[in-house]
Order: sequence, then structure tokens, then C-alpha cells
Amino acid sequence: MIKVPEGQSSSHAHSEVQRRLAYFNQRRDEIVSTIRELVEIESPSDNKAAVDRIAEVVAQKFSQLGGEVGIHQAKDFGNHLQIDLAGKSTKPVLLLGHYDTVYPLGTLATMPCRANGDKLTGPGVLDMKSGIALMLHALAALQQWHGGLPRPVTVLLVSDEEVGSDSSRAITESLAKKAAAVLVLEPSYGPQGAVKTARKGVGEYVVKVTGKASHAGLDFQKGVNAILELARQIERISSFTELKKGLTVNVGIVSGGSRTNVVPAEASAQVDVRIARMKDAAGIDKKMRSLRPFNRKCKIEVTGGINRPPMERTAGVAALYEQAKAIARDLGWKLGEAAVGGGSDGNFTAGLGIPTLDGLGAVGDGAHAPHEHILISELPRRAALLAGLIEAV
Repeated sequence: MIKVPEGQSSSHAHSEVQRRLAYFNQRRDEIVSTIRELVEIESPSDNKAAVDRIAEVVAQKFSQLGGEVGIHQAKDFGNHLQIDLAGKSTKPVLLLGHYDTVYPLGTLATMPCRANGDKLTGPGVLDMKSGIALMLHALAALQQWHGGLPRPVTVLLVSDEEVGSDSSRAITESLAKKAAAVLVLEPSYGPQGAVKTARKGVGEYVVKVTGKASHAGLDFQKGVNAILELARQIERISSFTELKKGLTVNVGIVSGGSRTNVVPAEASAQVDVRIARMKDAAGIDKKMRSLRPFNRKCKIEVTGGINRPPMERTAGVAALYEQAKAIARDLGWKLGEAAVGGGSDGNFTAGLGIPTLDGLGAVGDGAHAPHEHILISELPRRAALLAGLIEAV
């Protein structure tokens, strides 16, 4: 629940809750302005210069709150940003997020950041530049209310979450191990703004088949058709799905061949794997690596693996959710929870056993899509929820 000074009556506690909501309601336009500023700095994952530009802007905003800014240099992606803010207790809470987006430079021309009634649109507005703004405004509020933060806070914002977090994972895991809890400002789930207490783990595999080329007319029988072999393998791979376990295997991209009059010597498939439980990772990995050719004249090579562990609903995750639910109840709404198929950097921290709560960001719809938007009216209570959690955990 929201912390109030000892000895206060329930009526005083209620007035404190209302004061907090009023505080953020009065600053709703400021929160929107911060979000708009961030959305209008386009930051596709594959453009280091663009992502570094938004990192500089965000770093300046956190430094104005007294944060100690650290830059983790990345060669192939944008730099990662760590901000340490001092507080009155010893173990920090980690606020986790990213400033890269899936949209190429120039998307603003056709998908502008614009308020239309209660909706604010724009590339990355939901996933997850609004989450960064909520961090900034919640921390500023706590400093004002307490004369400084009630606990230390570490903020980590990375540049490569949308493309697998290869260059940031070690940083995320290192900071999580020092934290009391991890709060992930990825978008909430659904129109009611549920938080995420479970996420599937993610794996990516490439299955490459090598056959033998020949002229499709003159020497058909001398060829070994790699595409035909791959087609048979795709049926086998697809049969690995076990819906009751929450395990799905999807062949998403297939390529092969050179010309219609050539028996194809090569073909490959890119495979997405999702697991709900870490104990299923070894089994599906073994199945993928045990693929053998139907046609013995073909060769099969399997690369890749599980790159994000699942975020499972552990006792630590459930306890964090109960705290969030109590804070939301004080604020006047029922906070739901959801298990989702997509992964985030919260998968890494939960996989280490650190209590992690995801989906604490804005309420909206259309992540990665042209209709991406957030609901402006939901921002004040999301900020109040985050501030309450930083105090409570």
C-alpha cells in the first residue's frame, strides 16, 4: 500500500492518496510534453547515431534530478544509459527499460506524435518512451514529497531491446543482482492496464539444408533438392509445438534456390520458439539439434538457441504483484495481471530469481503498429503506482 506517516488515520491515508493523484493530474500535460519530446527523437535499433541522440537527451533529464549518469559504450548499437540516484536505504530498486524502437527513420512523417482526444499517437509512444517519462516524473515526485528519494534507485535504459539485447544483457543482469526488485516500464497489457507477471522465453534457430545443384531439365536425377528436404523438416519442426505446455514453434522465414531451372542446393528456415517454463528449454533445444535428413544425401545444420529465459510467476514476482495491487486499490482501481507471449529484458532479471514486475508502463494499444498509441487519462495513476512501488519494495 501507499506509505503514509506513522500514526495517521485512515482518513489521512485516503487524503494522501488523493493528494498524490491530484499531483500527477495537475502535471499530466507536463508528462505528455516529456513523452512527445522523446517520441519526436526517432531512435531505430539499427541506427547508432539516432539512438545515441536520445540517450543524450534522456541523460540530461535524469541528471537534472541529481542522478549520476554512466554511459555503457556499445560498438554496433546505441550506448546504454545507467543512472544512479541516492536514497535513504541501502539496496536499490532497478527501473528497467529501453529507448530503441522498431520504426525506421522518417516514420514521423506518416505517423506523427499527435494528441487526438484521449489518445497520443506516434512511433514508440507505447513501447516504450512513455515508460521513460513515467520514470522521470515519478522520481521527481518522490524527491519533492520526501525531500529526496526514500531509497536508492538505479535506472537502466538500453538501446537494443527490440533486437535481442545482445550487447546489454550482461549489464542488465549485473545490476539486477544488486537490486531488491526490478520494475520494468514496458507497456501494460490490455485496455485495463494489467501488469505482466509472466512472459514466455524466446529462442531463435536457423535450419540450413545443403543438397546438390543440377540442371532441372538435363540432369534432374543428379540433383539433390534442398527445398524438398527443408519442406519435410518444416513439418517435423512444426510438430514440436505443445500448446498445453505453452510451447510454440513457428517457422517464420524460408529461403532457398537460385533459379527455377536449377535443382536447389541450399535452403534455410528461421524458427521462432517460445517457452513458458525454463525446464522445457533443454527439451526443445535437443529436438532442434537432433534433426536428421530424410534424404541421406542432404546435410542439415542447426544454429541458434534460447536467448531469453521465460519470466515465470515465482513467489517473488507474485509478492511484487500483491504490493502493486494494494497500491492500485488505494488509488481507486483494480490492477489485473497477465501472462504474455512476448519477451522483454525483465525475462533476464526474473531468470536470475530477482523479484520482477513488468508492464508498469502506459496503457494503450498497437505496439509496433501504425495505430500505436497511449491513453493520456491513464498517465497520472500509472505514475502514482510507480512512485508507490518504489517506496514499498
